[in-house]
Formats: sequence, C-alpha cells, structure tokens
Amino acid sequence: MKRLLAVTLMAACLFVPSQQAAAGTPRNPVSAPAADTFADPAVVRGRDGAYYAFGTSDPLKAGETTPHLLPILRSTNLVDWTYQGDAFSPGNRPAWATATAGLWAPDIRYTAGRYVLYYTVTDTTLNPGDDSAIGVATAPSPLGPWTDSGAPLIAPRPAAGGGFLWTFDPAQLVDARGNVWLYYGSYFGGIHVVPLTRDGLAVAGTPTQVTIDNRYEGAYVVRRDGWYYLFGSAANCCAGPTTGYSVFAGRSRTPTGPFVDRAGVSLLTSRVGGTPVIQPTGDRWIGTGHNAVVTDAAGRDWLVYHAIDRNEPYLNGTDGINRRPMLVDRLSWDGGWPSVHNGQPIPRPGRAVVTDDFAGTDVGPGWTWIRRDDRAVVSGGALRWPTQAADLVGTGNTAAVLVRDAPRGDYVVETKLSIDLGVDTVRNYQQAGLIVYAGDDDFARLSHVAIWNTRQLEFGRELPYAGRLSYGGMVEGPPAETTWLRLAHTVVGGEHRYRAGWSTDGRTWSWGGTWTFPATATPRIGLISHGGAGAQAVFDYVRVYRT
Repeated sequence: MKRLLAVTLMAACLFVPSQQAAAGTPRNPVSAPAADTFADPAVVRGRDGAYYAFGTSDPLKAGETTPHLLPILRSTNLVDWTYQGDAFSPGNRPAWATATAGLWAPDIRYTAGRYVLYYTVTDTTLNPGDDSAIGVATAPSPLGPWTDSGAPLIAPRPAAGGGFLWTFDPAQLVDARGNVWLYYGSYFGGIHVVPLTRDGLAVAGTPTQVTIDNRYEGAYVVRRDGWYYLFGSAANCCAGPTTGYSVFAGRSRTPTGPFVDRAGVSLLTSRVGGTPVIQPTGDRWIGTGHNAVVTDAAGRDWLVYHAIDRNEPYLNGTDGINRRPMLVDRLSWDGGWPSVHNGQPIPRPGRAVVTDDFAGTDVGPGWTWIRRDDRAVVSGGALRWPTQAADLVGTGNTAAVLVRDAPRGDYVVETKLSIDLGVDTVRNYQQAGLIVYAGDDDFARLSHVAIWNTRQLEFGRELPYAGRLSYGGMVEGPPAETTWLRLAHTVVGGEHRYRAGWSTDGRTWSWGGTWTFPATATPRIGLISHGGAGAQAVFDYVRVYRT
C-alpha cells in the first residue's frame, strides 16, 4: 500500500521561517550542525529545564550511510542543539522488530514519573512483511537508558483484502481529566485514537477513527482553551525537490472528535477538511511537515517540524534519503486557530486584463491547444470538457492542455470549475483545474482531484531534476462540487512564484502554498481536464486580473 506515497499524495509548502526564536538568533534549520537531517521531530521539555528532541532513524550527517536508531538532540534554548546519542543501538533493538525494520516517528513524554517514548516499527517478527506497529519504551531520563516494553503497544492491523494498515506516527495526549490517549495511523487506514492506562503503557479501550484515510498522517494533538487541536500532515513527505508536505489542523471539544476545520468541514468527510498551519512560500523551504508543539518557560508555543531545502533536497548526492532537517518557529493562535505567520500579503485582484466567459461556440482569442481534445466544447456559456484518460505526469505525455500567454508583471488568474466527481467512491485520478505550463515536463497544476475515496485540491509540480523528472504536490481545500480557483503570480528574487487560492462561494478566499519557476522560464497559463475518463469538467470563465 505504498501506492499513496508513490502515486497518490503529491504536494508542497508556503512559509518563511520567523526571525525570532526562544533565545538567541535563529539559524533554521536548528538541527544543524548537529544533524543534517532530523525527520519527524518530537520535543519534550525535561525536568532539568532543557529541551530534548527525538527523530526518525536516519543517517544524521552527509556522508553517513548507517541510520541512527531514534537519535536524540539537546538544547537549552530551542536554537542551539547538540547530538546526545540514540535511544537504541544495533545490539539493543526492540526484540519484536525485524533486523531490517525502521524505527520511525517517535513521540516523547513525561508520564507517571518517568519518560515514555513511543515509536513506529515498520516490520515485526509477528507477521514479517511491512506489518507496522507502535512500540513503547521507558527511561528515568530523556537520555536513557531506554527499556522497550517487549511487545507492540499497538499491534499490526490487518487490512481488508490483504496487507496491513499503516500503524505509524504515535502521539500521546493527556486530556483535561488526566486520561491518557494515543493517536496513530497514516494514509492507508487513516488516523485513530485509543485510550491508554494512566501510565501510558497499555491500551485501555477501543480505538476511534478521527480522520478519513488517504489524507493525513503525523498526528499531534494540543489541548487549549477547552478545545483539542489535531495537527496532521498531508501529501508526500519525500519527493525531493517537489515535496509538498504541509501541516493542517482541525479541532474538537473531545479527544475522539469529530475534528472540524475553521469552516466547519470535518476531517472525516470525503471532501476532506483542514485549516492550513504551515506550507511552503516559494522560498528556501519545502516539505514543511510532521510537527510537534513545545511550550517554552515563558509560556510561548513553538512549532517543531522538518523541511527540505529545495536547493539541497537529498542527504547524499541527487537521490536517496531526503534531507529533512529540524526547524523551529513561533506558533500563533489567531482567532482560535494555530498558524505560523509567513508574512505573505494576500493577493488582491484589480482590473481584469483577460476575460473569457465562454459565451460563443469556441474559446476566445489568445488560446492555443497543446494536443487539442475535440470532446471539449463551448456551449451554454461554459467550456465543457470531459476528463481524459491521459495525464502529464512522467514521460509519454498525451493529455491536452489549453493555454494562453501570461501578462507581464503581477497578476491573478481565476476560473470557476464544476466537476462531477461525487464523494466517497474511488475514482483515481480524475481532475480538472488551472495550470502553469512551461512544458510537458515543467508545470504546476491546481486541480480538484479524486484521490482514492477523498476529493482534494492538489497543487502539483513536475520539473526536471538531475537527469530525471520529479513530481510532487501540496494539497489545499476542501473543494466543493463547484469551486473557484486562483493562481497568484509574483516575481521575487528573479523567480516566478505562483500561489494557490480557492473559494467555495466565489466571495471568501483562502490562500495556500507556492511553487516557483526560474527567471528564464516563460510559463503560460491555462486549463486541464485529465487523469482518467468518466467525469465532466465545466469551466464557467477564465479571468486574469492585475494585482
């Protein structure tokens, strides 16, 4: 079921690291120079007042090839970190983990007078073959020695039809009554929560699903002002230079949900909800995801997460392990919702310089077809375009693209899209929307897409890298049966930046992540309708506004 990371969830990030940290001067990534990569970070403030970060098992430095088994960093200010060792050693792995199993995505807490460490084991001796499970270990200090419990806390979960659900990414919560909960799960199967005993070491009830499958992983839950906030990461964590991993949030009055976003849309529904917390802005960092939250001695909240430097996306060379260092940024709570401020102005459309309301029997002047699709017709005041059994991703492109030259300077391109994808059913990967097109292998598309049982807005990017093609994307949304889409173009530092926007009523707009194109590119703008036959896209208009 690695189908999702490989094919389904393809996304990016919109954020600039802040200029203040807990103390001293920020040097994001804060894990450097102690660790060049430090993925899936979890942080606890120790009883000694210092901060301890635990990360996924990877080589820590460029040039290394052997993974550290849940490496540990220490800091007194959340800015300067030093490597302190690993929770486990090759000779002291959990006995129920296979010799080649990965130890991923730890969560560290102080519970019932001792430190408790939860972690993913990707393959167990119970059913060897990707039967992931959650382990737990205890120690008197964050630096150990760590003693594994001897068996999975959350055992492998068989999936209907074969294989195992993804039992990844544990995160503990203590609720307002002192009850202990554990969140876990990933795309294949969704995120669940289960009650634990007060010591956090045993399951004490039945699990509850809190997110739809095929959308979120990396859960982290915070209790604040009577609400429980579920942070979840979405899209592919590890697509190198096109990684669109991002963090979203929903909230509930209870640990078991239902969790809904700012607009009241559930994280369990097919047109899945989620309020953006952090995404890429088109600057250095992409793939901003898998977060924890830590509160400093002054009571300030900080988002701890990993990201990818788009100019150096791999640990060694141009392929292999994604280089995901740890970053720390101030977490704000605006109107009751968490966010990392990125300083980007909200695009404000002004005078329209292009308007095509599809009022005639063909598209207006200025449009050009790349591989014309004769099934696309203009009638009844709209462009009606059935989705094609074709795509642009990868080589051998056969999908049609309708494009026009973009104006110089800053602008916003907008369309109103209706597409009959329905809900809940699997209809991979029918989609339609806007495209920024520099070529068949160099494009960004903002589309309403069916991804397994979900319906999402995906802002995908394909580009050539190191002699091959790289595709990834960020997700936005949620969409509706009729969704208004925008791409806002600016030029910053000589690069073209395109930021995704969307609305479900044509009046209230949300803005998401940003993809970039080099200054030497001359991208055109346009429309697409492809990814699989069987749906009908209806474009009411295309307008281009000056900003």
